[in-house]
Amino acid sequence: MHIFRLFIFLVISLPASAKVTTTLLASGFKNPVWAEAPAGETNHLWVVEKKGVICLLHRQSGKKQKFLNITKHINIRMNEQGLLGLAFSKDYLKNGRFYVYYTNTQGDTEICRFTASGIGMLRCDANTRELLLTFKQDARNHNGGWIGFGPDGYLYIATGDGGAANDPKKRSQDLSSYLGKLLRIDVSPKTGYRIPSDNPFKNQPNAKSEIYAHGLPNPWRCSWDRKTGDFYIGDVGQNQWEEINFMAAGKGRGANYGWRLREGLIATPKNGVGGNKPSQSVDPIYVYKHGTKSNQGLSVTGGYVYRGPIKKLQGKYFFADYANPRIWSFELKNGKAINTEDWTDRLRPQQGKINSIVSFNEDQDGSLMIVCLNGKIYTITAE
Repeated sequence: MHIFRLFIFLVISLPASAKVTTTLLASGFKNPVWAEAPAGETNHLWVVEKKGVICLLHRQSGKKQKFLNITKHINIRMNEQGLLGLAFSKDYLKNGRFYVYYTNTQGDTEICRFTASGIGMLRCDANTRELLLTFKQDARNHNGGWIGFGPDGYLYIATGDGGAANDPKKRSQDLSSYLGKLLRIDVSPKTGYRIPSDNPFKNQPNAKSEIYAHGLPNPWRCSWDRKTGDFYIGDVGQNQWEEINFMAAGKGRGANYGWRLREGLIATPKNGVGGNKPSQSVDPIYVYKHGTKSNQGLSVTGGYVYRGPIKKLQGKYFFADYANPRIWSFELKNGKAINTEDWTDRLRPQQGKINSIVSFNEDQDGSLMIVCLNGKIYTITAE
């Protein structure tokens, strides 16, 4: 799939015997769904609040300030709506350009570019908003919401199937719809965007040329392995299964992940919905069943492959469940998920529990953060 950059960074590894735990980085945010800092920035963290505000957190002092307020563009009428994603351009500290994913006052999706200014690009005027892409949602749920730059420099956008239940309008398999897709666009022009020349459906009649892959129900948090360029998709299921989908570096153009015909590894268990695998379909690398046991859940939150300073965590893909608050990891070998571990108890903070996990994210050194809808952000550390 990717022509990816080599990430060159120095990691001072902690001993393998170090105890892994979590440290509370900050609290008091209002329904945060994402936290990120642009390349080269270590003093501040940009925290996305679902209602339409991006806060700037000074990591040492804990001081918070508003960076961007677009609440006038958003009207949340269901939990899955709001300001859902943020992505910084590679050269953000020079050009101030960043991108957001939200549902607007009508409940439809908008992808917008903003431009920050000032020393360190720590201020943003909401009037710099440029609408790049918009598309209607069929219902108020399954909005997707992840957006991020790939190692190839293109902007990727993960969209849900439009909501209701079992993708009633068959959007995910419909190449004339933006819903249930992984989109890929070139945002390097001063305004607007271009379609990359190798997008798989660019020259196919009636297909949206932005589509890179399809057959997704509700992709909620995706990531690239910063060492290998592999791509992971945490994809929220319907009534039976949650799944992690995968795209190996340099492969995956035009991939079909099977929804709505397939849920997890089986035909979708709903009369008139499930069926055989579509052509060129790709099975998930990991699935778990709905339930409240320690190996079950109801809504997957995709994570990251750990590439930080804790030696014993190297190469483990961390992910979680939002509704049944568990944190797990697995390792990928020959395209298979192996060595699944439950980290929930080991990562429990000294006070309380880590609940409502909506996102993971990486620091500059590859350390992982955990973002919770209840307003708290943790870092995975060792002692």
